[in-house]
Amino acid sequence: MRGCVIHGAGDLRVEELPVPRPGPGEALVAVGYGGVCGSDLHYWRHGGVGDFRLREPMLLGHEVVGTVVAYGSPGTPGPEIGTPVAVHPATPCGVCPECVDGRRNVCRDTRYLGSAARFPHVQGGFASRIAVPASQLRSLPSGLDPRRAALAEPLAVALHAVGRAGDLTGRHVLVTGAGPIGCLVVAAARAAGAARVTVSDLLPAALEYARAAGADVLVRADDPDDAGWPAEVDAAIEASGVAAGLDACLRLVRRGGVVVQLGMLPPGRSPFAGNLVVSREIELRGAFRFDGDFDAALDLLAAEPAFDALVGAVVPVRDAESAFELAADRSRSCKVLLDFGADPAL
Repeated sequence: MRGCVIHGAGDLRVEELPVPRPGPGEALVAVGYGGVCGSDLHYWRHGGVGDFRLREPMLLGHEVVGTVVAYGSPGTPGPEIGTPVAVHPATPCGVCPECVDGRRNVCRDTRYLGSAARFPHVQGGFASRIAVPASQLRSLPSGLDPRRAALAEPLAVALHAVGRAGDLTGRHVLVTGAGPIGCLVVAAARAAGAARVTVSDLLPAALEYARAAGADVLVRADDPDDAGWPAEVDAAIEASGVAAGLDACLRLVRRGGVVVQLGMLPPGRSPFAGNLVVSREIELRGAFRFDGDFDAALDLLAAEPAFDALVGAVVPVRDAESAFELAADRSRSCKVLLDFGADPAL
C-alpha cells in the first residue's frame, strides 16, 4: 500500500508500506480521502510545526475518512464492517488533570495522528490502510459525502475556537486569516449565530473562499485604508498564525471583548500589544484542537452542502507532492484532499 512519509524539511516521499494489522480494540480502515492540513505543510516545508520538530520519519495526516475493513479482535465495539467513517485523530490519556477536568483537547499525554509532539512520533493517517483504536471511529451521518466529511477535523478545530469566544449570537466577529481554518471559522461563527463576520487576508482568492463560507465583509490585511475595516468588533479570532493578525485583533476588539488565538504562531517569542490587554481588559484566550466538537462538525457538514465549495482539489496519492504544492499556494486553492481510493497496490 502507499503512504505519505515525511523524512525532513522538503523531503516528502510516497512509499510502499506494509498493510498494518489491527491489534485488540483496534480497527483497520481503508482510507478514502485525507485533507492536507497547515501542520502537514509545516512539516513538509520546515521539518516541524511550532515547537514540535521531526526526529524520525513520520507518516503524515490527521484529517481522514474511509471505510471499516476489519477489527483486531472479535466483539470490538464499533461501526459494522463496510461502514463509512471519519477518524477522530486524538487519543487522550484519560487520567491527567486536564482530562479529569473535562479538557481532553489539552491532555498532556495525548496521542494525535501525524504528530511529532512526542517521541516516538505518532504515525498519521495518510496511507491506504491504517489501524486505529476503534473508539476513534465516527460513522458518517446518512447522506454525507466522504469528500465533504474530510473537513470534519478542521471544522471541529473551528467550532472549538468559536466556542472559546463565548456567545456570538448577534455579534460582530473579526477573523484574521482566510486559509482553510479561517474559512471554516467563518462558517462556524455563522452557525453560532454571529450577525456579521469580517475577514482579513493578503490574498484576494483566499478572501473569495471566505465569502463562500459566509463572510459579510472582506478586507485586505495589507491595506490599512481598506474601507472594510470595522471601527470595532465584539470578538476576534486570529487564524493566520502571524503576529500582525494578533495585533489587528487586539486593536479592533471592543473594550472587554474576547480575542481567541487559534493560528499557531512561529516558535519562540512573538510580540503583541500587551498594554491593550490591560487597559481595555481584553480577554486573550488560546484554542487548541478539539474534543466533542468532532461529532458536531459531522452533523453540521451533513446539514450544509455549501461546504463543498471549500474543497479546491482532489489529488491522487501518487501525486502527493503536487497536492502539497497546491495546498501551499493559497492563490490557487483552499482545502486540498488526497485520494487514496484508487491505490493499485491493494
